[in-house]
Amino acid sequence: MTRLIIRKVAVLGAGVMGAQIAAHCANADVPVLLFDLAAREGAPNTVIDKALAGLKKLDPAPLATRDRLQHIEAANYDHDLARLAECDLVIEAIAEKMEWKLDLYARVAPFLKPDAIFASNTSGLSIEALAAGMPAAQRSRFCGIHFFNPPRYMPLVELIATSQSAPGMLDALESWLVTRLGKGIVRAKDTPNFVANRIGVFSILAVMHHTIRLGLSFDEVDLLTGPRIGRPKSATFRTADVVGLDTLAHVVGTMQATLPQDPWHAHFCVPDWLQALIAQGALGQKTRAGIYRKQGRQIQVLDLALRDYRDSAGEVLPDVEDILKLRNPAEKFAQLAAHPHPQAQFLWSIFRDVFHYCAVHLADIADNARDVDLAMRWGFGWAQGPFETWQSAGWREIARMVAEDIEHGHAMAAAPLPAWVFERDGVHAAEGSFSASAQQLRPRTGLPVYQRQLYPERVLGESPSPRGETLWENAGVRLWRRPDQDARIGIVSITSRMHTIGDEVMEGMLEAIARAERELDGLVIWHEAPFAVGANLQQVGEACRAGQFDLLERMVDKFQRTSMAIKHAQVPVVAAVQGMALGGGCEFAMHAAHRVLALESYVGLVEAGVGLIPAGGGSKEFALQAHAMAQRAAGGDVFPYIQNAFQTIAMATVAKSGLEAIQLGFGRAGDDVVFNAAELLHVSIRRARALAESAWRPPLPSRKVTVAGRNGIATCELMLVNMAEGGFISAHDYRVARAAATALCGGEVESNAQVSEQWLLDVERAQFVELLKTKPTQQRIAHMLETGKPLRN
Repeated sequence: MTRLIIRKVAVLGAGVMGAQIAAHCANADVPVLLFDLAAREGAPNTVIDKALAGLKKLDPAPLATRDRLQHIEAANYDHDLARLAECDLVIEAIAEKMEWKLDLYARVAPFLKPDAIFASNTSGLSIEALAAGMPAAQRSRFCGIHFFNPPRYMPLVELIATSQSAPGMLDALESWLVTRLGKGIVRAKDTPNFVANRIGVFSILAVMHHTIRLGLSFDEVDLLTGPRIGRPKSATFRTADVVGLDTLAHVVGTMQATLPQDPWHAHFCVPDWLQALIAQGALGQKTRAGIYRKQGRQIQVLDLALRDYRDSAGEVLPDVEDILKLRNPAEKFAQLAAHPHPQAQFLWSIFRDVFHYCAVHLADIADNARDVDLAMRWGFGWAQGPFETWQSAGWREIARMVAEDIEHGHAMAAAPLPAWVFERDGVHAAEGSFSASAQQLRPRTGLPVYQRQLYPERVLGESPSPRGETLWENAGVRLWRRPDQDARIGIVSITSRMHTIGDEVMEGMLEAIARAERELDGLVIWHEAPFAVGANLQQVGEACRAGQFDLLERMVDKFQRTSMAIKHAQVPVVAAVQGMALGGGCEFAMHAAHRVLALESYVGLVEAGVGLIPAGGGSKEFALQAHAMAQRAAGGDVFPYIQNAFQTIAMATVAKSGLEAIQLGFGRAGDDVVFNAAELLHVSIRRARALAESAWRPPLPSRKVTVAGRNGIATCELMLVNMAEGGFISAHDYRVARAAATALCGGEVESNAQVSEQWLLDVERAQFVELLKTKPTQQRIAHMLETGKPLRN
């Protein structure tokens, strides 16, 4: 397969989706031309400039770092169409109106490179009909490429072919999207709303229908349809507010207009209460009122009986709560269906109707059941797809229950379940997933790009990925390898809950490094996210309560020795970071020879939140960085470089991406940032091998580190005085921040004094233990353990 090279992308349409697609391409170091209409008055690119400015304000942030914005250029259709010839991929993302899109295609087609790929980000219009608007010579390089909102964070991209789309072009584009933009691809059929929106919007309509039918409140339903059933916290009605009630109505309207033969067509309509909200301009989050609104600090919800908002106060019936906690899915569904309370009947009804809908439409909308399940996981954040949920609960028994409800008129539509449902025991098996259109199991695609995913996301019933060969393990760490990848690169995985770092993890890490030095060529620290959420606070808290401060000092010393063992190991240690790498987890990563960071890595030294400072070598590493930068700069003053590190530690700043982690000093300029987290282990193993085969060698301990000393500490204190006087920090915040300054500046020594790396470790350890002895820090630790939230005291 020819590798697709995309040097520049054009995005047509600077609306919410277009601007964020452009942002994510810029995140991936792909320059972008962002097009929109020229302004009627003033500067021609006013519309685009406003959209670009808006990217800085959105939360969650579409830009991995703010400087990514420089890679997006504003352009307009009146003056800049000739610049489309610079672009290898053009993505159309204008409003969902067929006539507008076709008019734009006619306008831009003459300016496209002959080999450019042109794709529409439509969320549901016919790709075949859109392709008809392109010149015949360009139709083989036209397809649908449907991103989900927000494009940076939602994994799903639906790739939709036309009858003329070149298969090689689609394969190359899929490979590029997977690795370069980090996406999960589902090849959708060209049917209205494709896969995820077709099922997801039907699911929302089913929830709305049964909410009214059973007399439940919106906040009550959101409690039922969120994490309790494996769905996002925003559940159903909050999700509708986030998406925009007008947007939801538009998608429902598309289903109503384009699916007249669908057995559920009567339900493809916007409820009267929802139409009334839209008519009032209450469109959800973007207008600060929709199904929910915020009054001061109180969240209020629309109450249809009152015809007004009331304080949100929904509750789940204890019986239903108990049923939802059952671990056996078959027992859970049986009890929900049998329980008379409206909440239980509601839950059974929404699952039943989604199962029913997916079974009837599988042949029409998707190649196989795996694509449906992954689409709902990646596009809607479901923990399990509908077919996985059904199969886990007992395929044949659920099929019987659904068929019985259809027969008795309880289901939303009278369409019978397809015959294949009763001929099978499930849709997912080791050999593949069932295709209703082909009446056979489909294996996963064989595209080479997926060989980079050593542990891809699996659906229930699929063959698991190889566990690897265990070399050694203890209660906190497993040392293993994948001989099929590289038998002499070890993988060390932390096995504690949330990968917290306690005594057993430190013991395990030290032993794993020692074994790697004797028997292996390199070592990768890898496990599924989070990378590590820091030290085991439970152990720290217990020792504080017992007054065992000598024990705590020994524990910190061991933590430092473990970090230094990572840094000075005689084989390269690569940290493969995904998700949270906080406190001690960040310090382990900082000490590695190299870091491979997933884009979605949230890295930081957050000890200040519990009244402490970094003491696993993190403060020392920032002092070393300041020394190195000062050596390269004119004048050689270390304090300007300490200042940024001080603010980062004192404010417990957490990087919001792997790219930002490098900018903040938690990584280095040469580190790798991988956009698809499923490729993290593959890249890390190969990076460890490359280091082992090169002239890599561990750094020697630094003996002469120039530090800022007393003057540096005093300068940091000036900032603290102003913050304290302004009421921004408490007296204990001041004490913690001063301890951080002391560790960063090398302690109470003369400015520009030279100290050793071990001296810096001794200073940060001493400051850490002194803080542990204070009552406010002990209170902060206890509060964090009890509530999971920081205490301001």
